[in-house]
Amino acid sequence: MPELGETGEAAIRLGFFFGIFVLVALWELARPRRRLAQPRWLRWYANLGLAALNTALVWLLVPLVPVALAVIAESRGWGLLNLVELPFWLEVALAVVVLDLAIYLQHVVFHAVPALWRLHRMHHADLDFDVTTGARFHPVEILVSLAIKLATVALIGAPAAAVLVFEILLNATSMFNHGNLRMPAWLDRMLRWIVVTPDMHRVHHSDIPAETDSNFGFNLPWWDRLFGTYRAQPYLGHEGMTIGLDRFRRREDLHLHRMLLQPLRKDEEDATTDRRQDGDGSA
Repeated sequence: MPELGETGEAAIRLGFFFGIFVLVALWELARPRRRLAQPRWLRWYANLGLAALNTALVWLLVPLVPVALAVIAESRGWGLLNLVELPFWLEVALAVVVLDLAIYLQHVVFHAVPALWRLHRMHHADLDFDVTTGARFHPVEILVSLAIKLATVALIGAPAAAVLVFEILLNATSMFNHGNLRMPAWLDRMLRWIVVTPDMHRVHHSDIPAETDSNFGFNLPWWDRLFGTYRAQPYLGHEGMTIGLDRFRRREDLHLHRMLLQPLRKDEEDATTDRRQDGDGSA
């Protein structure tokens, strides 16, 4: 893979981000799956503002991005894939699959561990489900996730090309599967064998705990079927289901400053409504 440098990698990723964001947003306007319950401007300013803040923090605080670490690992022979001779295409494919499995397992753990759930629940507290929900993650969760990706890249010795492909796929599929998109049922059934579809992932954003703890995949849909966390449809249907969490249903909770402080909130109402507060949640 030619040396891109961090600036070149960032330009490629941003180009894909904006291109796919526009496509999904236009699809949402043309063929929405559900009617939005909250003002679009309020959610979009906060969700996209959070995405911009996360990007700036990573650039300022993280000296090494996954693609750069992959280049270093290859030059020094770190990681499992650098210990064996495999065709380059197979190394790339294996690395992408393992990285996706790592993100799936990370997602399960963020639901199961109360301290991590307090970070991740901000993603679930969105009261609607659209393309911007795919960018709505707390900055601390973003940094923890980045550390997990760095460790995985070093452990498996992922090629730099595979890491770049994976990062683009993860961003693209996150926007796609959080899209408020209507598609024919036959197409959804076919696609969800190879990629997580919006109807598949929307179940994960239900306010019913058993549904929240299902369909953890972002990109590849196989892990949920393999590990028994797959749920085909929401109990109340996609039009009838409630998106979000019971404890964060006020419009004020959609503002950016409230979202950033959400992990620190702990009051009597929270203690009785968040089943993971006392560590009794399950993935």
